[in-house]
Amino acid sequence: MTTPARKLFGTDGIRGTANRPPMDAATALRLGQAAGRFFNRGNHRHRVVIGKDTRLSGYMIEPALTAGFIGAGMDVMIVGPLPTPAIALLTRSLRADLGVMISASHNPYEDNGIKLFGPDGLKLSDAEEAQIEALMGAPDLADNMASPGKLGRASRIEDAPGRYIEAAKSTFPKGRSLEGKRIVLDCANGAAYKVAPTVLWELGAEVVSVAVAPDGLNINRECGATAPQKLAELVKERRADLGIALDGDADRLVLSDELGRIVDGDQILALIAGSWHRDGRLRGGGIAATVMSNLGLERHLQGMGLALHRAKVGDRYVAEVMRETGCNLGGEQSGHMILSDFATTGDGLVAALQVLALLVEEERPASEVCRRFDPLPQKLVNIRYAGASPLGDAEVQQAIEAAGAKLGSRGRVLVRASGTEPLIRVMAEAEDQAEMQATVDDLAALIRARAAAAGAARKVQAAE
Repeated sequence: MTTPARKLFGTDGIRGTANRPPMDAATALRLGQAAGRFFNRGNHRHRVVIGKDTRLSGYMIEPALTAGFIGAGMDVMIVGPLPTPAIALLTRSLRADLGVMISASHNPYEDNGIKLFGPDGLKLSDAEEAQIEALMGAPDLADNMASPGKLGRASRIEDAPGRYIEAAKSTFPKGRSLEGKRIVLDCANGAAYKVAPTVLWELGAEVVSVAVAPDGLNINRECGATAPQKLAELVKERRADLGIALDGDADRLVLSDELGRIVDGDQILALIAGSWHRDGRLRGGGIAATVMSNLGLERHLQGMGLALHRAKVGDRYVAEVMRETGCNLGGEQSGHMILSDFATTGDGLVAALQVLALLVEEERPASEVCRRFDPLPQKLVNIRYAGASPLGDAEVQQAIEAAGAKLGSRGRVLVRASGTEPLIRVMAEAEDQAEMQATVDDLAALIRARAAAAGAARKVQAAE
């Protein structure tokens, strides 16, 4: 049977501008109906957990989804603002059929998104999302909803934050404490603004919390994992031991050492991998990461006899590779960290706790502990386009192949379309800074030119 194509779902659920299709109430209602129908199988009482971050538009999307699920005969458990990994955890622990997180992750407040988790706490596969999307387009969807006597009910789970707090704390080594550690914590005015400071404080740390006053509009605004510069300055100012920056839904992080130097996801992966490897805890003979991870990380792992299994960009693809290879650690350069011994999806706070455990164990400053390898010079350029992707242009493809062949074993070229925005991402890395820069500049210039030419041609056609 051929799997239907996906149009609404991207690399991380459905995402778009709030109150505009597909991120409007009508689409959310229909998604609730379709996903409810898809998971309404078996004779048990069907349940769905719905969480969200702090975006204003969550107040619109949440009730629309709730109405759709109730109409499909599913009971809805509402938990309010909580990190994405908390929703994955609660979906399993509450024996729900489905988990839903309303969030656009690191995007600004104008955007929102919907991520779906199966009963195992894992993000749905491409095939499952395609089937749900096909149901959304079915003309008889509304005719196959629950009868009046079999409608679902909605309730609020008041102890949901406490459940996640205890689960996160349990990942920190027993018998150890963060007492004496000063930590600057940036919650991006997002979903972890209450639970993350509580976890660190209850483990004994002195917590300097920033970006913990969400107003519906300030999520990720000049704060969080995508803008850690202020965090880094505050770490130096307060003489903190570590800075932790989460993103809007707290499934990713970046760190700042005590000198204010940013530590990205590749360094965090190297740090945890090395620690777990020494302790005999690392499984699968290596780790999973994406095609974006630095070649320096791969060489560092090879030096320890470990493999780097590369996946497509997107933490759910990392999770799929982890399951295929038996790895229990994976992540992205951007800061998604999946530690499958503790969680089924990326969890920035739990990953930070693993780093903090090493700081406590080694009794050395973060500047010495957190830099495990020297990355190759790397640059990423984003090129926005309209209409058809310029990657379909034969000249562009030939240039990409030629650039990769020229670098050979000295570096890498990666050019790909974003799964969430009309962007072409051009990345190159090389042992030589100048060669890397020239490679990126040449490819980016060509892609911009082809995108502009295609746009001009469309305007001519429209005028005719």
